[in-house]
Amino acid sequence: MNVVEKPSREQAEQAVRTLLAWAGDDPDREGLKDTPNRVVNAYTEYFSGYDQDPIEALGRKFDDVGGYDEIVLLRNIDFNSHCEHHIAPFIGKAHIAYIPNKAVVGISKIARVVDIFSRRLQTQETMTAQIANALEQSMQPRGIAVFIEAEHQCMSMRGVMKSNVDTITTQFRGEYNTPEMKASFMSMIRSPR
Repeated sequence: MNVVEKPSREQAEQAVRTLLAWAGDDPDREGLKDTPNRVVNAYTEYFSGYDQDPIEALGRKFDDVGGYDEIVLLRNIDFNSHCEHHIAPFIGKAHIAYIPNKAVVGISKIARVVDIFSRRLQTQETMTAQIANALEQSMQPRGIAVFIEAEHQCMSMRGVMKSNVDTITTQFRGEYNTPEMKASFMSMIRSPR
């Protein structure tokens, strides 16, 4: 990723004021006076993933797992992200499984990796691959499955204006890249609680 020179907070707030005026409203009216500050605060939160390293988040591993070498699955990891094309939200769930090689990571670390990548301007396809790449690089598991489903506001609130459409992206690696393992994973994420 190219490193860009980050504008000052004042420059960011001025950019918001410009967009408010461009939209046809008065950035100095009572209801909008503090909007540039609020938008910059929101962007700081929305895009906090740029300041975090997913490999570092996965750094601590546990070797003492009593010989466990079967599937570890996290279902229904909620996330919010923003598409890089329209800066519109896409909201969904990630389902991630891996088959450990020798060690496991804390399950919260996997959810944290989802958060790190979702808190960047993204495409869902790229985010799916990034999560799989980070897990593979850090853990070297025998297999990885990543399944992401999300509704994209750039499709439901503008353009074709179709709501309730889920976009699904997947990555299957290692032992998960067989028809049998893919089917097993899909059965597990779709089974009732």
